Amino acid sequence: MTSLNRRRFIQAALATTGSVAISTPLSTPLQAMTRPQLPSEVSFVHGVASGDPLQDAVILWTRATPMDSNPAGPVRVNWELAADAAFKNVVRRGSVETDLARDYTAKIDVRGLQPNTSYYYRFVGASEQSPTGRTKTLPEKGVEQVKLAVFSCSNYPAGYFNAYQLAAQAGHWDAVLHLGDYIYEYGAGGYATEKSAEIGRALPEDNREEILSLTDYRKRYALYRTDAGLQALHAAAPFIAVWDDHEITNDTWKAGAENHSADEGDFSARRAAAVQAYYEWLPIRPPMGERHPQIYRSFRFGDLVDLHMLDTRVIGRDQQLQFASYMDEQGNLDAQTFAADIASPTRTLLGKSQREWLQQTLTESNAHWQLLGQQVLMGKMHLPVELMTSFYRGGNKNLTAELIDLKAASLRGEPLSPEQQARLQRQVPYNLDAWDGYAAEREDLYRYMRTLGKNIAVVAGDTHNAWFNHLKDRDGQMVGLEFGTPSVTSPGMETYLKLDEQAAQELARGMSVLVDDLQYCNLHQRGYMSLTFRRDGVEAEWKYVDNIETTEFAEAGSHKVFHSLLQSI
Repeated sequence: MTSLNRRRFIQAALATTGSVAISTPLSTPLQAMTRPQLPSEVSFVHGVASGDPLQDAVILWTRATPMDSNPAGPVRVNWELAADAAFKNVVRRGSVETDLARDYTAKIDVRGLQPNTSYYYRFVGASEQSPTGRTKTLPEKGVEQVKLAVFSCSNYPAGYFNAYQLAAQAGHWDAVLHLGDYIYEYGAGGYATEKSAEIGRALPEDNREEILSLTDYRKRYALYRTDAGLQALHAAAPFIAVWDDHEITNDTWKAGAENHSADEGDFSARRAAAVQAYYEWLPIRPPMGERHPQIYRSFRFGDLVDLHMLDTRVIGRDQQLQFASYMDEQGNLDAQTFAADIASPTRTLLGKSQREWLQQTLTESNAHWQLLGQQVLMGKMHLPVELMTSFYRGGNKNLTAELIDLKAASLRGEPLSPEQQARLQRQVPYNLDAWDGYAAEREDLYRYMRTLGKNIAVVAGDTHNAWFNHLKDRDGQMVGLEFGTPSVTSPGMETYLKLDEQAAQELARGMSVLVDDLQYCNLHQRGYMSLTFRRDGVEAEWKYVDNIETTEFAEAGSHKVFHSLLQSI
């Protein structure tokens, strides 16, 4: 899609919603413009945010919380965008109105800006002023470096969002990518709430149950946006976000979810409420308007990086397979049926329309790097069958160590017996919610990637752990790189497997041996990931925090890798 057509498309989509104010340049000098209207008595307790930057535009966001607990009607706030933090050089100002129908959230799509330029913005009420936010437009040409911060899985009851704070303190980002699970739907006593009261992160009385209605989802976003770390990062850089499952409910697919039962009402109504609240509370420019669940879209960072944000969760995904369906009472796997179902050519994560859009977009792009921003791991994460069945029976540390030792011996070229070789060769994917559960579609995508001969990188969240994978097709040919970001607070594999820090580190080293395409993983620390794209390659750095149980924290180490170009440009 050309830049001109894209702008027209976006403007048309927004015009159908009436929910986003569009600010375009005026021929009248700023000094001669009509003064913004008298604002209402509001507060800005949820901070400010910006997002979906383009070369000439960016979304500005706030929530104008009425001082009056029962406001009679709409409220109005003024806003300013400046070239400097002191607002001595204001380049755009205006007023925006919002009301209960939008949960008092407000968005302005500011157009006609300069590319690759930092701006500062703020909102003003009758007696209060918002914090100042910094945002940045995308570069148009001549860019030599793009620096992105990547996040996923921030669970409020599990701890404080110190990873956001760490990134906000790190300096200037071109953008922040949020790959989903921005909120969690569970009620008090549900997933990862064990310490919530002890650490001061208990859910409030009016939002303690699992969220189902539009009011429930709105209150959950409002709670999350009181976190100081999240507010700081939103104010520091523009977000480019997609949802995963917990913005709706656990293990969502196109027609239902694991964590949705018939007594919780109609799933499509619940999804519609969740989508509406997401669009209200995130600084996002919905591609098809704010009533439509299509969220996939692209962003161009000059000629260096084209970012394609995908939806592997809501609009196209077929229902997940479950290991339990293939296990007998003794814990044995029906491997033949399982393999046939996994290899089904009709199973899809993306859906036909999104897959065709992605292929066309990749084909038309001339950028140095193609970056796919999506939710779940794409790399092949296969483990020996006996190890997986052991996990289902409660785990066996000795068996895990034994298989790791066998694989290490094989890699060293030591001879193995036919039985030992078979133990290593009989493998199954460990996470059927990821691309491993949709293997045929992944192979089709890999085949298409190879025909393009482009430099392709993938980012993923969802697992709560850090990963670096080589993406290889069934012939062992490299087609891309994958970088998985750890969670902000949600517990990782160390919790599921009941591992202490030392055991988690040992298992991480062992996983890199057992899983052929896995280059690095961290199974026990919370944090975020930075990606720096240059013309000679990409650098990934995982940053970890030492504490999420209070707001006092320090960086607890990092891991850095650099990978040169996959294809000559």
